Amino acid sequence: MTSNKETVQRYMDAYTKWDHAAVLACLADDVEWVVPGAFHLVGRDAFDREIEGVGAAGPPEIIVTRLVEEDDVVVAEGTVRNALADGGMLSLVYCDVFLMREGLIRQLTSYLMSVPA
Repeated sequence: MTSNKETVQRYMDAYTKWDHAAVLACLADDVEWVVPGAFHLVGRDAFDREIEGVGAAGPPEIIVTRLVEEDDVVVAEGTVRNALADGGMLSLVYCDVFLMREGLIRQLTSYLMSVPA
């Protein structure tokens, strides 16, 4: 596995534990996180505040079903399930596009779609 893919896998593993320090260690200082139609964050502090999300009852289960890389772009595809504080369940499929720089995540664009739980 390449170093870029290893960084993305470490990021995913850390995110499933809400391990803020480990997530932030995978990010460039000027990281951007874009979820089209939802938000665009810039910087590690803004990213850190969004890790746990609003309404989540605990860390999500993230399954990576595909991880591909070309040059400094890594694409991860998979599923997310997350229990919600109101007793519901969030179920998504995702495609995350990571732009890497020197082994760190410089930009993340997350394409998300809800699916029946």
